[in-house]
This record gives sequence, structure tokens and C-alpha cells, in this order.
Amino acid sequence: MKFNFLNTEESHLAALIGEESDKLGFPAYYVGGFVRDRLLNRASKDIDVVCVGDGIALAKAVSSRLNLNRDITIFKRFGTAMLNYGDIEIEFVGARKESYSADSRKPSVSPGTLEDDQNRRDFTINALAVAISPNNFGEILDSFGGIDDLEAGIIRTPLEPSKTFSDDPLRMLRAIRFSCQLGFDILEETFEGIKKNAHRIEIISAERIHTELNKIMATNKPSVGLERLSVSGLMKYIMPEFEALRGVEYKNGVGHKDNFYHTLKVLDNLCEMSDDLWLRWAALLHDIAKPPTKKFVDGIGWTFHGHEIVGTRMAFKIFKRLKLPLDHKLKYVQKMIRLHLRPISLTREDITDSAIRRLLFDAGDDIDDLMLLCKADITSKNEKKVQRIKENYDLVRQKLIDVEEKDKIRNWQPPISGDLIMQTFNIPPSRTVGVLKDKIREAILDGIIPNDYQAAFDFLLEEAMKLGLERGVK
Repeated sequence: MKFNFLNTEESHLAALIGEESDKLGFPAYYVGGFVRDRLLNRASKDIDVVCVGDGIALAKAVSSRLNLNRDITIFKRFGTAMLNYGDIEIEFVGARKESYSADSRKPSVSPGTLEDDQNRRDFTINALAVAISPNNFGEILDSFGGIDDLEAGIIRTPLEPSKTFSDDPLRMLRAIRFSCQLGFDILEETFEGIKKNAHRIEIISAERIHTELNKIMATNKPSVGLERLSVSGLMKYIMPEFEALRGVEYKNGVGHKDNFYHTLKVLDNLCEMSDDLWLRWAALLHDIAKPPTKKFVDGIGWTFHGHEIVGTRMAFKIFKRLKLPLDHKLKYVQKMIRLHLRPISLTREDITDSAIRRLLFDAGDDIDDLMLLCKADITSKNEKKVQRIKENYDLVRQKLIDVEEKDKIRNWQPPISGDLIMQTFNIPPSRTVGVLKDKIREAILDGIIPNDYQAAFDFLLEEAMKLGLERGVK
């Protein structure tokens, strides 16, 4: 079978690499994800080249031929080289075989044949190779039935699953990630291998784990991958807090909803509206503190008071453990968790301008994202209830627009600064300064005074007088 899915540029590049490999006497092949994606008619800008010989030598020959010597990066320790050709990134490596120890995913590597190199691949669909040397250009080498698996939409390991996953446990996450990205099923035997080796994920670094998690979160329907992580047993090692959301508890005949599946539904709802990775993380973690805050109250039922506050602390611990960013991205996720109940709570009461101002003030520029999260959080199976909440939600959205146009509260700073207060009353930094600033802010948010300087300054003089302060007197 011949490989004929290359575009003109890719075909020209393959022929050029093949010519250089032929001069060196190293048979060369396109392998892995690039071959898989092109057979699936998916775009790909990352090309892996394997040669039966010295991969670095081939990379140098190709870079010289293309006048790209400045664009080559060599990793002698790993026997690989990277070359940038326009927007295409090409990695060169010599064919190799690997062996693993029980306590590490870092293999012992030695030169090998193309068959050895295919044997070390994670899945059959990634073990495909295409010859690019002149004498057999375009010939597909499919040692494990990868093309059949592509056509059937199956993720399967080339070797016995337990060996594949025990050697490199990250492959278990990759299996689930590929199944989500491609819409494939994982072969039952392969999935059983993941279940059997789930504990081995503990030797994988947090950075590699969160990279795969983020790729799952970026798919069109992350719930598929997250549920497979749970069913396989991986989730309890990666994020036990999320696994704890599973299940329904009953007391006096009263049960609560399964917060695991509720969260998956919220996340999928959100993904239909936004591809922002960190907003998706906020959706994933918005109810993460429901298990530790769960309480049954006679006459009321199950309550989860304060789960939005506890959840912000849990988000920090999860991000820290998974080595996710602890910068503004975490703060954004925490803000979304902390505020996610506010818009919906407004729909259960008369929507006052004061409440809207406070929501705008607290959410700032993230108000639109918060409203998306809240809309995604409407998941009741009671259609009448859903319709009622959605109608009230629309009222809140319109009220947000009206109040913002009138009062300009989003990212607002009170018109009276602490420095001005100190200068006006000739007082040093003190608790009194903070008290006066708070009174001005609250008066504007409550609509007692308009959001302008003169009104705020007049109000300041009145409040200062109550505290016994006079202008210019210490």
C-alpha cells in the first residue's frame, strides 16, 4: 500500500529527506502521529523522521541542504535533532529499542531496527511508518494492523497491554486522551490493561500528567475522557477530590444529585460555549468542595453551605499538586468558583441594582465568563424549573448590561483614594482611612450616592464629621 496523503510541500520535503538518507545509507521513514493524522485527513505540522542509522547526521545533512543550519537544535544525550522548516517542526531520531526498569518510565535505549522502533510505540495507530527513501518512497509499513484500527476507530496497544502500560504508565493517559481527541473507542483488552496498571501512574511526573489532562480538557466533550479516567481507576490517583464527587447518599429517603455526573454535564455545557481552558477548569472544580461540606438537615435535606469558599482553597491544593500554574490563571479559576453561585442566587429574589453593582464590582472583566459558567450550571431534569431559571438568568444578564451602562462599575475604583483622605484631614495611614474608604465604596454600591467624585467627596465630609474629623486638622 502506498501513502498518498501528502500535500505538495510535504511531498517535496519527504523526497528531499529521502535523498539525503539514501546518500548516507540510512533508510528513512515518516512515523507516528504525522502518518496517523494524514491518513485521517487531519492537519499536522509535527513530523517525526526515523532512520536506521544516525538521526543527528541525517538532520545535519537535511538542514545543510535547506540552508537551515541556524534552525537546527541537537540533543546529543538523546540522539535526536529538531529542525524548523517554515511552520513545520521535524524531529530526527535513529531507530532504537528500549527496555524499562520497574520503578521508572525512563528506558534504557540502544540502536535498533525499524521493527524494534515500531515495537516501542504506544498504540497501533501510532506505529505506522511510511518509507521516504527513493527506492520504496510512499510504502506504508503496518506491522500491527494500525490502518485497520484507524478505520474501525480503535485504540489498541501493539504489544500486550500490561507490558506497554507498565513500561511507560503515561501511555494510559495518552490512550484516554487519543480516544477523546479522535472520537475512538479503547479496545476492551487495552482498557483492562489500564485498570490493571492504574497504580503505576504514581511514578509519572505531575507536569506530564497535567499536560495530558489539559489536552483532554481541550477536546469537544471532555466528559468522555474524565469518565474513562474514573472508570479505569486513574482518577483516584490523579485527582481523588474529583473522584469523591461520585455517588448519591440517601437519608430519611432523601438523596442529593450525583455531583460527579452533574459536573461532567456542566463542563460539556460550557464547552459548547467556550474553548477557554481555564474557564473549563473552573467548571470542573466549581463543586469540588461539595463532599467535605455535605450535611443533612432535618426538614431541609442535603446542604453544601460554603462549598464555593472551601472550593477555592481546594483548587489551590489541586493546582499545586498537579504543578498547574499558580499565577493569575489559578486566581481566575478561584474567582469563578467563589462567585459561581451569585448570579443564580439573584434569580431567586428581586434583582436589585445594589446586588448587580456588587456582582459587577467583584467579577470585574470576568463577569461574562462567570455568566457562561452559571448558564452551564443549569442542569436540572425538571424542564419547568430549567425554563424558569433560564428566564430569570436572562433578566440578570439584561440587568447587568443596564447597570453597567448607567454606573460603570466593572473594574471600578472608588473616586476617593486613601491619599486624598489623608491629605484632606491631615491624618497618617490608619484604620480610620480604611473605614472611610469602605463607607464610600458601600454607599456607591448600595446606590446611596452616584458614582462620581463630587458626590463621593461630599459624603466623605459627612462621614468624617461623624468620626470627629475636621478638614486640615490632625
